[in-house]
Amino acid sequence: MSEQFKPRQELPDPAEADAFLAQHPDLKFVDLLIADMNGIVRGKRIDRSGLLKVYEKGVALPASLYGLDILGSTVESTGLGLAIGEADQTCLPIPGTLTMEPWQSRPIAQLLMTMYEDRDTPFFADPRTVLKKVLARFEELGLRPVTAFELEFYLIDQENVAGRPQPPRSPISGKRPEGVQVYSIDELDEYTDFLVDVIESARAQGLPADTIVAESAPGQFEINLQHVDDPIRSCDNATLLRRTIKSVAYDHEMDTTFMAKPYADQAGNGMHLHISLVDANGHNVFAIDPDTDTPNEIMRWALGGLMETMEDYLAILCPNINSYRRFGQGFYVPSWPCWGVENRTTALRVPASEPEATRIEHRLAGTDANPFLLMAAMLAAMHFGITHKIEPPPPIAGNAYEQQEISLPGNLRDALRELESSGMMRDYFGNDFLKIFIACKEHELEQFEQTISDLEYTWYLHTV
Repeated sequence: MSEQFKPRQELPDPAEADAFLAQHPDLKFVDLLIADMNGIVRGKRIDRSGLLKVYEKGVALPASLYGLDILGSTVESTGLGLAIGEADQTCLPIPGTLTMEPWQSRPIAQLLMTMYEDRDTPFFADPRTVLKKVLARFEELGLRPVTAFELEFYLIDQENVAGRPQPPRSPISGKRPEGVQVYSIDELDEYTDFLVDVIESARAQGLPADTIVAESAPGQFEINLQHVDDPIRSCDNATLLRRTIKSVAYDHEMDTTFMAKPYADQAGNGMHLHISLVDANGHNVFAIDPDTDTPNEIMRWALGGLMETMEDYLAILCPNINSYRRFGQGFYVPSWPCWGVENRTTALRVPASEPEATRIEHRLAGTDANPFLLMAAMLAAMHFGITHKIEPPPPIAGNAYEQQEISLPGNLRDALRELESSGMMRDYFGNDFLKIFIACKEHELEQFEQTISDLEYTWYLHTV
């Protein structure tokens, strides 16, 4: 797809701002939010008097927002910083995302933004724009993705121990959780006020959060978002839910982390993505024939694309150095392309369900991934598989760890090399975007590799 492709616009209507201001006469401020390359929300806080102007003319933010490393410093090798004079671009509101922030002690609203090169051209480095480009290809096929995220996170104490996280004390018992109690109701009861506030805050923003479960480690939880038929909205929901979880935790004198692997001996934080495809009549084209109980050709081809190109897009799913510490036997994150029906040891799982709910669950990404880029990568691989009619290998039954050998990149540098050399990803994401993404991540790798770790001092200071 051409670099000149212009995705369908989402121009805001000032009437939305007028109605919101009338509905909330006590409103003081509005947070203008935009997710950067890492999925970290950045932006500006404005007085309510400036909201209508934002809808009419937008707000200026520097293009370098998409050339930041994980700590918020501009990576000059992206070409978005000093090379262009730290130039601003216009950011416009996303219609339908203006809501109150329920956790605030004073009336403050929030509004999602997206960056434009001009009013008719979305900014090429905005992950939202990348996703729109991929979705346009599904429109050409007459198909619409229906998607849902599952987000895992750890509750942690606001005070670390020697720079390391620890679980928070229970508001009820005063004890720190220690054991693994998957699906424990008691674990939910210990933190019930926090969890209820998260769900209520999410619903107050129109976020379709529903199920909460205690996950595979002390202080770890998972919140599921209901499926929606707009993948961009699905990513908006995931972005705002992460912000909600963090903000509500602060109100409860706790902290949270979406770091992929905060504890070496515990499970990491995954962000599983469920995807099905529907046609113009709303029919799920993945629906399995109940007489044969096997995937149809469109679903097979989608699985084939996801598996054949998994090395190509792994750096998008696992974008940080820490991301690769999630992989390992016993933590349900396999290091090879594989799929299975109702099998959580495989990278791609087809959950057992009614035919109309048949879907693919991708299980490799961590919650440190950018939801927009994760969605774009999954859909690009599926589209590639469908249009090239790629057949997957047979499904895995039983423990996949006992039947497969590691084949995916085991670190960020190798994954970036696969991404950089991928013709498929250049085709769907664009050369210019990949150049910026890779430059940001290579910069972080360089900084990491120049740092002398405590373990190096332990091993080498007095032994060599």
